[in-house]
Amino acid sequence: VQLQASGGGLVQPGGSLRLSCAASGFNLHYYSIGWFRQAPGKERMFVASNRWPGASTFYADSVKGRFTISTNSAQNMVYLQMNSLKPEDTAVYYCAADRILSNIRDPSEYAYWGQGTQVTVSS
Repeated sequence: VQLQASGGGLVQPGGSLRLSCAASGFNLHYYSIGWFRQAPGKERMFVASNRWPGASTFYADSVKGRFTISTNSAQNMVYLQMNSLKPEDTAVYYCAADRILSNIRDPSEYAYWGQGTQVTVSS
């Protein structure tokens, strides 16, 4: 089971980025997927998730209305579209996966993690 996150970079405030998470060794369709981020010196924080079963989506209040999580089951990919980016969105972003979770916002519940991709929002 492997996850690989990509798509990070440097963007100006107000800009957009789309992060990708490629899964191999398992079918994402049958897993809950989460995006988390970690800024220097801070804890890893929940950003967004797509729960299995049911495909309900959840967002942190700080990104609601700006970020969108989506899944392409045919390509076994998960995306995080990030719009209206702010400097406080700067962090390393991680994708994670697991089956049934009791708290989809808790990073400790996810067994599988990608390596992280850096997002820097700065003028």
